[in-house]
Amino acid sequence: MRSQLAASPDGANGSLTIHQDAKLLLANLSEGRPLEYEIAPARHAYLQVLRGEVSMAGELLQAGDGVAVSETTSMELSAPVAAEVLLFDLA
Repeated sequence: MRSQLAASPDGANGSLTIHQDAKLLLANLSEGRPLEYEIAPARHAYLQVLRGEVSMAGELLQAGDGVAVSETTSMELSAPVAAEVLLFDLA
């Protein structure tokens, strides 16, 4: 799994600076290599599947699918086939 911070409030790690309390991460998932993302208290996440298929909480998501995540401290993704996702970490 390879991930990259694409946008953030402070331009961390060469990411695009945005004037919002949000981070956008791009991730490539390989088959059989799960991705776990920690969600800080009082924050939310939104996941958009860009390519391939991703399994999250027993649900299979395909390219074009999105899901909002709230009231939890982490999310775990796995890919039955290679996939690319965009993850929004939101206030």
